[in-house]
Amino acid sequence: MTFSDNLVSLRANRHMTQEQLAMLVGVSRQAISKWESGKAYPEMDKLLIICDLFTVSLDDLVLGDVTQPAPPAVRPTSQDTVLMHDGHDGYNGPVSMAASLPSQPVMPNVAQDMTGYDSHMRQFAAKISLGVGAIILGVGLAQFFDPANSVLGSSPANDALLFIVLAIGVLIGLALLIPAGLSHDQFMKRHPYIEDFYTEQDHNHAANLLAIGVISGIAAIFMGVVVMVFADEALHVDDGWPAAIMLILIGIGVTSIVYAGIMYARINVDAYNNHAEEDEQGQHGHNTDQDSLTGAVCGIIMLIATCFGLLWLFGIISPNDSSMFWICWPIGGILCGIASLVINIVKRQ
Repeated sequence: MTFSDNLVSLRANRHMTQEQLAMLVGVSRQAISKWESGKAYPEMDKLLIICDLFTVSLDDLVLGDVTQPAPPAVRPTSQDTVLMHDGHDGYNGPVSMAASLPSQPVMPNVAQDMTGYDSHMRQFAAKISLGVGAIILGVGLAQFFDPANSVLGSSPANDALLFIVLAIGVLIGLALLIPAGLSHDQFMKRHPYIEDFYTEQDHNHAANLLAIGVISGIAAIFMGVVVMVFADEALHVDDGWPAAIMLILIGIGVTSIVYAGIMYARINVDAYNNHAEEDEQGQHGHNTDQDSLTGAVCGIIMLIATCFGLLWLFGIISPNDSSMFWICWPIGGILCGIASLVINIVKRQ
């Protein structure tokens, strides 16, 4: 068989389209079409990529027949022996050849992680979850210095410490979230198509991790609410340390849920490919008016929420109680979700 015949056979065996193979190799679909029709021939670096992708040797790809499995190497059985000499014409006795030859496992032609997708998604999940958790934890730790019930008592340093701790948490969160988002965006641009290499065992492991993460996260959030309610009902304290403990536990719970959710979503390779394709179309001017409108509305909502949160924090809106300023952002997120849902329904109708 020729190279073109072998390439067609390998691609068909993996149920891969020309577009998908082109994205994996890093060429255009037209180049794949020319290779398969025999009108052009790939360069050596592309040939090596194809060999790695389909787990075949260069000789088999170019000169062999990939539809016919290579015959297994003839290996001596345990009955086959050879005579071993010690180099001085001395006879050391029979030795089994089967025991002296190393095994040569044959690599199956299965999908592999050629792009480092799994490693990238694990890092992405860790950075996003820790970034979100850092912001919430920063808000929670800042509540220990709430002037209404500070751990330092009545001290002029409370306001400054509250702002410093809050700012540190936000900065750490942004230092994780922003690079993670940019890195993921660049990864999707470089690899708009990922071949699904996850096994059934991987899917089961991700499902178990999701269950553990969600249950643990909900339990942590519930414990935070219990602490807050207990402090309010039994101790008649609702500011300062009760709010701090509640927010810290909420931060831990949200981190657990976000991490488990991203780790579970990573095995849905089809969704990644569809999202990457939509982003690619959007970059070429094919994004819909619905996407533009949704982005604009959510941006305005979160900008307003940020303004209200800052005004509340510095006592302009509520001079006597600024401990609940953080609630502006969750409310903004909920309003964004509602706005997206309404825009989607209206557009469909």
